[in-house]
Amino acid sequence: MDAPLWVPPTPERTQMDAFRRFAASKTGHHFPDYDALWQWSVRDPDAFWSLWLERSGIALAAPPVAVRSGGPFEGTVWFPGARLNLAGHLLRFRGEAPALIARDEAGRRSIVTRDGLRQAVASVQVALRRAGVQPGDRVAAVLPHREEAVVAMLATVGLGAIWSSTSPDFGTRGVLDRFEQIAPKVLIVTTSSRYGGRVHDHSARNSELEHALGAQLITVGSGGSTTPWSWEEIVTHAAGEPHIEAMPFDAPAAILYSSGTTGTPKGIVHGHGGILLQHTKELSLHGDVGEGDVLFYFTTAGWMMWNWQVSGLGVGASLVLWDGSPVLPRSDALYEMAAEERVTHFGTSPKFVSMCAQEALEPGRDHDLSHLRTVFSTGSPLPAEGFVWLHEHVSKAAQIASICGGTDLIGCFMLGVPTEPVYAGEIQRRGLGMAVEAFDDEGKPVRGRAGELVCTKPFPSMPVAFWNDPEGRRYHDAYFAQIPGVWHHGDYVEITDRGGVIVLGRSDATLNPGGVRIGTAEILRQVELVSEIADALVVGLPTADGDVRVVLFVVPRPGVILDDALSATIRSTIRRNTTPRHVPAAIHDVPAIPRTRSGKTVEIAVTRVLTGRPIANREALANPEALDWFADRAGSF
Repeated sequence: MDAPLWVPPTPERTQMDAFRRFAASKTGHHFPDYDALWQWSVRDPDAFWSLWLERSGIALAAPPVAVRSGGPFEGTVWFPGARLNLAGHLLRFRGEAPALIARDEAGRRSIVTRDGLRQAVASVQVALRRAGVQPGDRVAAVLPHREEAVVAMLATVGLGAIWSSTSPDFGTRGVLDRFEQIAPKVLIVTTSSRYGGRVHDHSARNSELEHALGAQLITVGSGGSTTPWSWEEIVTHAAGEPHIEAMPFDAPAAILYSSGTTGTPKGIVHGHGGILLQHTKELSLHGDVGEGDVLFYFTTAGWMMWNWQVSGLGVGASLVLWDGSPVLPRSDALYEMAAEERVTHFGTSPKFVSMCAQEALEPGRDHDLSHLRTVFSTGSPLPAEGFVWLHEHVSKAAQIASICGGTDLIGCFMLGVPTEPVYAGEIQRRGLGMAVEAFDDEGKPVRGRAGELVCTKPFPSMPVAFWNDPEGRRYHDAYFAQIPGVWHHGDYVEITDRGGVIVLGRSDATLNPGGVRIGTAEILRQVELVSEIADALVVGLPTADGDVRVVLFVVPRPGVILDDALSATIRSTIRRNTTPRHVPAAIHDVPAIPRTRSGKTVEIAVTRVLTGRPIANREALANPEALDWFADRAGSF
């Protein structure tokens, strides 16, 4: 058996181990380790989630009358009768300690204290009430990852209204594809944003959005003072304490969106209680984030990881918000920031890790990262080489916690466990209360080989609904149509014999040459070993005889040419580390790989354009022009 990359030095000091002991004392069961605790949590989810609700510190305005009703899976209602508020929990800490530390690529730094955050939230609530916002109304925002977005979300949710946000890099159509669905009463927009050293003026788009949505507009930034609703004027008015409206456990708090690469994004509605229970469990137990910690995640307000990071306020952490490019003013800017702010939990993506490795950065040598305890990674599978690079070049002391779930559950199915060792290339464990399995084609759980990622029992952060789906048909089709009574997530995974999880890619993008199922990540992990390649994407294209032809597209590093020798190196690397069936039939160089705004490759969209089918929503892509190269060559491969 391969050796662990990292072993927890003091597992008994973690919040996870404290909960293990607490659960044993409350239930009378013996939980010798995490695996025993997990088995109990999925065998008796009612008992687990009730115990976590008790332990989490979440204050209830009214107690539940039952743990759950409805169901047995689809249609489950958790903790009926309970009343609470997501914003109330996130604002529970007071004092002069930093709540938000906002920084950007241009060197700006500002601090909002816990008391200052409460005051700002109360001031914005006054303006929202003047605009007529009531419980159930929608407030939408197009804002950078700055303090204004956090304040606006807490103000909205505290009133019992529903929050929805996206980032300024979306064009008008991309914003409208999301917000036209939900008809917001108020729209909060930035007048400009900065990225990559350039300042982008959004005044024209803001006018288009205001006209199309008919919402009352609040502007943030220069030029806002000329409008009836200026953020800068709103927050100067003292307003006392924030209003916290007690809401039912499953009352909608936030609307997030699917990526929408093959159609209009789905509005995924999440409730107050589900968000709170899932996020507090993941942050406190799996992340070991607590009061006094400093939590950073590189994200935008259009990605679910933004919501995840903001929930760090509820466990007492200070949040570091970064607005702009992660590599300005230097390639190691985020590590410099982490050293200066004494970040304890640093969140990034495999793409960023790969870039740092290619740049030969040495963050652990060049910066004081001694406070760093955990490095989170998500957005796509973190390959074994990424684990090793982080361990060797960032921090040998820090736990590397690859995490995976999705917008659908506003959290994780599998993630880190601070009491367990880390093995390169594996997510440590399935999350507490998450009955995750890998199913074979016969619907049976398997170990040590690939299968469909499913969840066999309900969990509190299941979506409350899809927006504009009154009969629940789209909701059912998304998760429960493929395997009746079981949540089908659409990922292809392997659960290892020791309980770790390897994500192999989207199952709807799974390659099937000669009838053998291959996850795209299995091939891409090997391509990353080839130092001459900067980026890659692999698809399976149908052949005339009904088979699948595996085609690999690569972006060579600057100055490198994809010649026969390099193609042979790529093929031999894949063959040596996998099987002959993994070796692509063709390899082509491309200018760029199209990706979503959260950094995920879009195999399905590329397959569609290569086979002559249209893409309904190019706005979902961070670099839609990259897709044009493939569209121009449809039918050529």
